[in-house]
Amino acid sequence: MIKTPFSRFLLLLAAFSSVFCASIQDAAAGEVEFVVGDLMVSEGGLWDSAKSPLTSPFGVAFNSGGDMWIVELEGGRVHKLDSSGKLHHAGGDGSTSYKGDGGQLADATFNGMHNCDTLPNGDLLIGDSWNHCIRKVDAKTGVVTTIAGKGKKGFSGDGGPATEATFDFVMCITLSPDRNLIHVADLNNHRIRAVDLKSGMVSTIAGNGKKGVPTNGAAAVDSPLVDPRAVVQDSKQNIWILERGGHALRVIRPDGSIHTTAGTGVRGFVDGPGLQAQFGSPKHLCIDNAENVYIADDENGAIRRVDTNSGEVTTILGKGHGDARIRLSHPHGVTWHDGFLYVVDMGNNRIIRMKL
Repeated sequence: MIKTPFSRFLLLLAAFSSVFCASIQDAAAGEVEFVVGDLMVSEGGLWDSAKSPLTSPFGVAFNSGGDMWIVELEGGRVHKLDSSGKLHHAGGDGSTSYKGDGGQLADATFNGMHNCDTLPNGDLLIGDSWNHCIRKVDAKTGVVTTIAGKGKKGFSGDGGPATEATFDFVMCITLSPDRNLIHVADLNNHRIRAVDLKSGMVSTIAGNGKKGVPTNGAAAVDSPLVDPRAVVQDSKQNIWILERGGHALRVIRPDGSIHTTAGTGVRGFVDGPGLQAQFGSPKHLCIDNAENVYIADDENGAIRRVDTNSGEVTTILGKGHGDARIRLSHPHGVTWHDGFLYVVDMGNNRIIRMKL
């Protein structure tokens, strides 16, 4: 079921303001709501993605006040959708450059942002992917700094300060449950790295720099990876890794061993037991309070859920699931927040959420 009164109102706003759909806090499980956007014309609605206030959004994150930060992959901008429902263009001018450290977010520029996260104090962390670094926006001052990477690609720095390290395509950053580590999908280095926010040091926790399918049970740090796109840690200290070209979900167990838990390695669309399931170039993931992993299955235009207890893979949105009318176009970002799954439907320049 879809409720759209607020998102219908969005279409009437000439200034492209956006409405935060806070009216469904008591929504039934499985209910779908639009945060930005609505049903497309092809879906029986009126939404024109070309008139969206967002351009190729990818990642979203929330601060403790309920404000949503949104970063654009191709649009190059950072937005804040505040808890009152007002959309603010906060930073980035649409260019693909690396400017603004030491100054205000409003004057900073970025290059291919993939996702973001927030620290307990409200500071915003941005995976500035094609600038090969992580940027931080101070919540109090609005000042931007680079806290990991040097703005150029490479592989160096393990065991030393993250500010002196180099990365090669920072595709995803997520905080550990205790908020002390940033896990980094260092794509072209075929590694998962960790930045310790207390010490400022960086280390590799998976990947030996070679491209390949890891052997089940092998040490993660000594294993190859195909192309790690996204990473997230659960409350049991398992670290989940999503590979787009590998069409697979893998996990680093607390003992440091790596295992493939879902996906055959061949592109397809199959639900069922994890190692029989198939994905189509999955791009991003998140985890809920019950340790279910949600996957933005890009080329399949679907959101998949992996029950990490049973290993079962199901589709919850897209491909006729969730609401048969919805046709996702390159769903890239998924974020779990306060009982809702947020889906960034990049190709349609809209953001959806589901009560789960």
